[in-house]
Amino acid sequence: MDVLAGRILLRPVELDRSHRFYRDVLGLAVYREFGDKASPGIVFFLGGGFLEISGLAEHDVQSPNLSLWMQVRDANAEHERLAALGVEILRRPQREPWGLIELWIADPDGLRIVLVEVPEEHPLRRDSRAVHAEIDV
Repeated sequence: MDVLAGRILLRPVELDRSHRFYRDVLGLAVYREFGDKASPGIVFFLGGGFLEISGLAEHDVQSPNLSLWMQVRDANAEHERLAALGVEILRRPQREPWGLIELWIADPDGLRIVLVEVPEEHPLRRDSRAVHAEIDV
């Protein structure tokens, strides 16, 4: 398979409510809108990918095995900001055994969103190219 592009598709219970949450509360930038002007589908930038919120869920379904993962600069600052806006906080920011700081929130339909901060000292921040810089060519 030669994958050229991809995105996550969410079918919310209430389209406008979810658009407001992802656009206005989380502050995701809009990549494009499409479809009916009265209730368009919206595709948001999601770091290196896209999140499309369009259509409607056929029924109210919880997805306990699905989470949306987003890396942020400061999980504590996001916790304060989102709590002040009334976002449902599932778990306050805490350092995980693997070294990342995770804040868990829920979208209006109960989808768990994991906001992740990569601390300065975490191995994900290391530039392995520096180790190879001294190789003679």
